[in-house]
This record gives sequence, C-alpha cells and structure tokens, in this order.
Amino acid sequence: MHEGDNLEVIRRLPDASFTLIYLDPPFNTGRPQERSIETARSRHPSPAASSDARAGSLSVREQRVDETMGGSHGLGDPVSSRGVGGADRARGTRGADAAGVVRRGFHGREYERIRGDLRAYDDRFDDYWGFLEPRLLEAWRLLADDGTLYLHLDYREAHYAKVLMDALVGRERFLNELIWAYDYGAKTRKRWPTKHDTILVYVKDPKAYWFDSDAVDREPYMAPGLVTPEKAERGKLPTDVWWHTIVPTTGREKTGYPTQKPEGILRRIVQASSRPGDRVLDFFAGSGTTGAVASALGRDAVLVDHNPEAIAVMRERMPHARVLPAP
Repeated sequence: MHEGDNLEVIRRLPDASFTLIYLDPPFNTGRPQERSIETARSRHPSPAASSDARAGSLSVREQRVDETMGGSHGLGDPVSSRGVGGADRARGTRGADAAGVVRRGFHGREYERIRGDLRAYDDRFDDYWGFLEPRLLEAWRLLADDGTLYLHLDYREAHYAKVLMDALVGRERFLNELIWAYDYGAKTRKRWPTKHDTILVYVKDPKAYWFDSDAVDREPYMAPGLVTPEKAERGKLPTDVWWHTIVPTTGREKTGYPTQKPEGILRRIVQASSRPGDRVLDFFAGSGTTGAVASALGRDAVLVDHNPEAIAVMRERMPHARVLPAP
C-alpha cells in the first residue's frame, strides 16, 4: 500500500498494469473540503473531425477543485462461461490513443461541450469533476486490455458521472449500472428515503474483458418455492441489483472507519472481474476492504490513501502488507 496523494502515486504506475480497478471516491455531499489546484488533461475531437477519425486536440486546463484528505475509505463471442474473448485480449482498444484515452465524444458531441452542459445544471459540478476527472484518466491508462473499472458513487453524482464517463472513454465501453441496496439508518418522511449506492462498470475492450460468473457467490432466491429444490439449494446468480447489509456495527469486519464498505460487495466484484494472480487497484482505499478481499482471494492488491487514520486501519487489518511512503 502507498501512503500519499493518490494522483501523485498513480501517475508513477505503469500503463495497463491492473485487471481490476475499484474506485470509491468521496461523495459530493457539499461538506467543506480542503482546496487545491490540479491540472487535468483530456482529449476530445476537433469539430471538423469525423466520428471515426483519430485526430484530436489536447486541452490543458487548470482549475480549483475539492480535495479530500482521505477517501471513502459478456459481450462478443464467449469461449466459455468462465471468460470472454481469449485471443482478442491481444488487441488494443479501438478508438483510443496509446495512453488509452478515447478521443471520440458522446454520440459525436465534443467532450468539453458536455462538460459545459452539465456545468449549466449544477454550479458544483466543476469542483467535484475537476477533482475526479484527472484520477479517472489515470485509472483508464492503468487498466489492462481485458480490465474492468468499477466506479462507486451515490445519487448525488452517479448520473453526472455516467454521462461524463461515456464521453471520456466511449459509451460502448459501459457494461453495467449496479445498484447496491440496503435498509439501515434514519428514514426521512419528506421523500422516498435514499437507501442505495450506484456502481458504474466500464470495460477497456467490450470484446475481450474478463468476467467469470461461475466464480461469484450465489444468493438465495427471493421466492424459493417457485423453483426446484435443487435450484433453491444452489441459489441464483446475482443480478444488477445487490441487496446487502452495510457493515454491521458489531462483528468481525467492523474497523471503525466511517466509510467502510462490506466485504461481500467487494468479494463479488473481485471474483467476477479478476483471476487469481491478477493485480487489483484501489486508490481511495479507506479501510482497505478491497485489499483484504483481494488478498484472501489470491489477488495482488495495490492500495493508496493519504489519510493517516486509513493507513493505520489498513496496517492492523493487513499486517502482511508493505506500506510505502509518499513519492
């Protein structure tokens, strides 16, 4: 694990080196956060370029962004049910440059135009996306050709993030919108209580990503009497709606870290989208759930956080892990 600013750390990691990247960034709750200046680089097509042209222009912008001290914390022709692609993994990402940044905009529209449209709807957009965008660009660079990116958000930013991610990496690389539903905590009587998070799933190559449904833990049928006893005993494969409790206030998992995510959620992600021996990255590591689950499943995890409290929790949770200082 790395202790330090995540953007500085991940910029030093080699291209295409992770099969699975899970990101649980701070949600844009409107709470005061520490300010910093960052430079984000994004590629977008020139207005005269055709939709399949590879020519593009590099825009460099400096803006003030919200920075937090911590973190929260089968397509194609399948060869078998235990993976997708095979030989196709050797191919690069169509429509992307060498750094893996897709130049084509959302349905032909320029990326900067989409940012402008979203900015018009919410004046907080620039702050949050200015913080998140350079990190997502680096994550996409680090993702292997058969890799999968999971972006975990809540209702405040999930819809903005979907549109921007489509523009940033290409809508055809969107795989799933996962809904993690839970029922815990206070419930308002002024609206429908918000009791779910959204996890957006993107793949580097829609024809060659790894997905192993057979490795995923099954869950009970909601109506077991409607299926055969054999099916009821085996359980069913999860859908894109995951009913799972939050981390219990008492029990083995509880670390005391305020934004800790349950191991069951990360276990399902790691099982489906990586193989034993694959490398997994989480640079909003928080309590280290991604690393703990990945290690238990035989994966090699790289974790990053610059909150000393998070590092202390991860040290205790994973005493075998090496802690590297900030670069």
